[in-house]
Amino acid sequence: MLFNSWQFLLFFPIVTAAYFVLPHKFRWMLLLLASCLFYMTFMPVYILILLFTIIVDYFAGICIEKSEGRRRKVFLTASIIANIGALAFFKYFNFINGNMAELARLIHWNYSIGALDIILPIGLSFHTFQAMSYTIEVYRGKQKAEKHFGIYSLYVMFYPQLVAGPIERPQNLIHQFMEEHKFEYSNVTEGLKLMAWGLFKKVAIADRLAIDVNRVYAQPLLYPGLPSILATIFFAFQIYCDFSGYSDIAIGAARVMGFKLMQNFNKPYFSGSISEFWKRWHISLSTWFRDYLYIPLGGSRVAKWRWQFNIFIVFLLSGLWHGANWTYVVWGALNGIYLIFSGLTENVRKRLVAFIGLDSHPGAHKLLRVAITFSLICVAWVFFRAKNIQTASFMLGHFADVFKGFPGIHWFKETAQITARFGMRSSFFSIIFIVGVEFALLRYARQIHAILQSSTPLRWAVYYSLGFSILLFGMFSNSQFIYFQF
Repeated sequence: MLFNSWQFLLFFPIVTAAYFVLPHKFRWMLLLLASCLFYMTFMPVYILILLFTIIVDYFAGICIEKSEGRRRKVFLTASIIANIGALAFFKYFNFINGNMAELARLIHWNYSIGALDIILPIGLSFHTFQAMSYTIEVYRGKQKAEKHFGIYSLYVMFYPQLVAGPIERPQNLIHQFMEEHKFEYSNVTEGLKLMAWGLFKKVAIADRLAIDVNRVYAQPLLYPGLPSILATIFFAFQIYCDFSGYSDIAIGAARVMGFKLMQNFNKPYFSGSISEFWKRWHISLSTWFRDYLYIPLGGSRVAKWRWQFNIFIVFLLSGLWHGANWTYVVWGALNGIYLIFSGLTENVRKRLVAFIGLDSHPGAHKLLRVAITFSLICVAWVFFRAKNIQTASFMLGHFADVFKGFPGIHWFKETAQITARFGMRSSFFSIIFIVGVEFALLRYARQIHAILQSSTPLRWAVYYSLGFSILLFGMFSNSQFIYFQF
């Protein structure tokens, strides 16, 4: 069930109303049944995969807590193998098999294993990682094994964040299912506002940007350098508004019922470095890799070459987590290289900034850092969006064409003409709007909040404007969220 569908428009208020009407002891049953229904609207049979991993991890957690010594690691390993095994089979079997077949063809080796006709279950990577965090935390002694099978099942299947996160930790979420949440007006209003803003970002910004992005990336040979660059910038904001929009709706839906999910985005395109960007983008996944892979590998408290290796491996696997395609692997590797290069050149860059006197102009320095970071992220997004390496390479190779023939002030005139010629003007203004709003929230959040709280007519004018904007500019085509495919 999509958050931007009419089905969810009925599902959400019915489930929420029933949640507050029912006695506390029955609420977990309602949420679990609702979550099962929510997931089964995509592909009913795949709920059996969730049931398999839930059963394995439920008993693994209990066995880990009761065991001592090496037996604890055996049960943890069994749990991880079961989770990674299910993920590998459905998500990576055909990818690995296809590459093996290609390698066999090159070396003239007879390879007869064919591809499997399987569909990737919705959100498999998300709930697999959430389930793994539970058994790992039980193993580390930071979380008690949950004896209530229904509560543990709900931890994995809680419908707001089941399909695309945030990837929660057991310490934050499990205890909330046992607490009685009373109807609170502040929770309802805050949650609904967050849901409305997330829906606006999805249907009025992301889905509109998708029209131009899809057109250019589907046939890159038909478009010169500038439309390709614009389409890549549009995609950067499309994927941000699409994914952060989902997270806003998920967090908001949970907030209405009194649950608090972790923040997943924090205005990432205002980051002044690649490191800062990854502290602001998909925070639940970044911290997952940090806590369960990067730190166990040694983190930064190792020799420099080992630190570089740790960074590269984490981002390589992060890329592979996103999809079974070499484009995602290159995307992850490129971001790892960015971070390694940033660490290696930190002192040189500081001396250069001091030499040219840029450190005495912090505003200009910050703007330059944000622009460079955003440009690097956009280059990486080309690989994330392109259907294959060849398409990504072609587009990057033609980016430089934009600077031929119209330098200086003429570049801006040509940009305006091309955005109009290729029908990109609405997308261009959508980006200006979302950047302007987020900048205002970044710099003047307290002042804006104070003004809205002090003026009821103004506050409701903003609410109505947002609602009418969703209806007026929204694209209600039931398009899936981008991260559903992961």
